[in-house]
Amino acid sequence: MLLVVLVLGTAPATAFANPQDIAATHSYIEANYTLARANVAEISPGQAQIEHLNGELAQECPGVGAGSPETEASQPMAHDVTVALWSLAYGADAGAIRKFTNTVGHLHWSNHAITRDAQTYARNLRELATLPLPGLCADVRSWKADGFQTVPSAIVSLVNRVESIEPRTVPPGLLAPYERGADAGIVTRTKRLETKLEENEFLVGQLDWVQLLETLGLNE
Repeated sequence: MLLVVLVLGTAPATAFANPQDIAATHSYIEANYTLARANVAEISPGQAQIEHLNGELAQECPGVGAGSPETEASQPMAHDVTVALWSLAYGADAGAIRKFTNTVGHLHWSNHAITRDAQTYARNLRELATLPLPGLCADVRSWKADGFQTVPSAIVSLVNRVESIEPRTVPPGLLAPYERGADAGIVTRTKRLETKLEENEFLVGQLDWVQLLETLGLNE
């Protein structure tokens, strides 16, 4: 009996993980990997949509914001352009995001913090994937009609709402105790894909933002 107690006392905690936690973790890891692969595949189509939007703006309202101020109060208008970019980028991934949220939205762990993080992540992705594309020409014209004095409250409200959305994956450390078999390898591959997405958003996304601002005649 003493030997049994000693063996149990020194056994890894992960050996006694709840089967539901193991199954939920595997489902989440698989779903997140599938989502990351789809997101990478949509980089080029998403970029094409952004370039198409820039062409439309160049025809409909080139330089409409010329002469606008570059102040802290004017920042929501520049961020309105960011909302447009997010709308196109996440909208291009809407199908993959829908599949991900349908899976993850039903997962539960004995650790409620993991369940909360997973469902919050799914909810935030769903909101971004259904984000309507702002009418940038109309928005800037509305601001211009006021002599560039005050950014319309509807734009400020939209920007504040979108900036409050933070699509964060479940921290790997929380899931690690429930990983089994190939899970760790899938997590590693997913991280590589997510890094590629982050690099693209930082480098290409910044250039896209500046390009749209220049087309509209807005300051950064």
